[in-house]
Amino acid sequence: MAADESTSGPAAPAADALPPSWSVPRPPRWLPRALLYAVLAVAGLIAAFWILGKLQGLLTVLMVSLFLAFAIEPAVNWLAARGVRRGAGTGAVFVLLLVVIVAFVWTLGALLVNQVTMLVQNAPEYVQDIVDWINATFNQDLSGDDLTNYASEWSSTIEKYLVGIAGNVWGIGTVAIGALFQLLGVLLFTFYFAADGPRFRTWVCSLLPPRQQKHVLRAWDIAVDKTGGYIYSRALLALCSAVAHYLALRIFDVPSAFALALWVGVVSQFIPTVGTYLAGALPVLVALVHNPITAVWILLFIIAYQQFENYVLQPRITATTLDMHPAVAFGAVIAGAALLGPTGALLAIPVTATLQGFAGAYVRRYEVTEAPPVRKKKRKTPPPTDTADE
Repeated sequence: MAADESTSGPAAPAADALPPSWSVPRPPRWLPRALLYAVLAVAGLIAAFWILGKLQGLLTVLMVSLFLAFAIEPAVNWLAARGVRRGAGTGAVFVLLLVVIVAFVWTLGALLVNQVTMLVQNAPEYVQDIVDWINATFNQDLSGDDLTNYASEWSSTIEKYLVGIAGNVWGIGTVAIGALFQLLGVLLFTFYFAADGPRFRTWVCSLLPPRQQKHVLRAWDIAVDKTGGYIYSRALLALCSAVAHYLALRIFDVPSAFALALWVGVVSQFIPTVGTYLAGALPVLVALVHNPITAVWILLFIIAYQQFENYVLQPRITATTLDMHPAVAFGAVIAGAALLGPTGALLAIPVTATLQGFAGAYVRRYEVTEAPPVRKKKRKTPPPTDTADE
């Protein structure tokens, strides 16, 4: 037995005697559950983004409707305080806005028809004036027939584009029907939000604990106040701009002065960032058709009035309704356009004003104290030594 044990070789080490580098570590018990939760979270995020992408149109309609409801709610509240039911008051405000929009479109349509008719009637005279100016300026020898040939070539090119557009009637009709349904949806949700405003606020607050209801109601009141103030201030600025430009256009004898002044007042105030340039381009073009010198004077007046409005009129009107720095407003419009396109650009200023008002109500500010002046330490001069004693 001893011989067998000596010849059989060393015995295999036990499992417990293996060095640590040979043992396989077991995963912790919480790792599979954590991996499952991570996979579910990622899947939930993907599903949420997919749903938001599909519902982007509906969310945009709801956002625009809520903004319009905030804008007309002060008028509805004013009518409700005088005994008018909220539904009837909301309908009255809708009818008034519809009348204003129809009058605005009708006036601009009449302006467009008059200008196009005048342009067609005076086209030969305009062509001859252009020919004379080109010959005198560039030392050319053109005639009206040359410009007629160029015009026929351009008209054939334009006709091809129009034929191509007409061939896509089905696509254009589909887009138009979709836009019409979106408009009807905006009007319907706006009516419900404005007519049932108190009931809707009560329903929202019923989902929150009592401590949070106070903050929601305060934020709601700030949003209504800022949005209504934005519409009020813009309407007042549009009225001032329309009156000033009407007087200027009448002084310089520009035709369709009322329609042009109305265009400048509305477009310059209610279209952010580019509204000023779009508003000023039309009266300058109309004046240019009649008299180039008059167009120059109109352009100078528009620039001067814009400076007066930016530095004198607008700060006084918006001081109590929409106190916002121009740089903040410009950045908000750019951010809104990047997020939601034209809709975001339109909603950017009132939304930013609401956030600014909410932050001003809850963020505590402190007075800025001047830093104490730095006092320079005086160098100690050593006492004078009496060299005579030495």
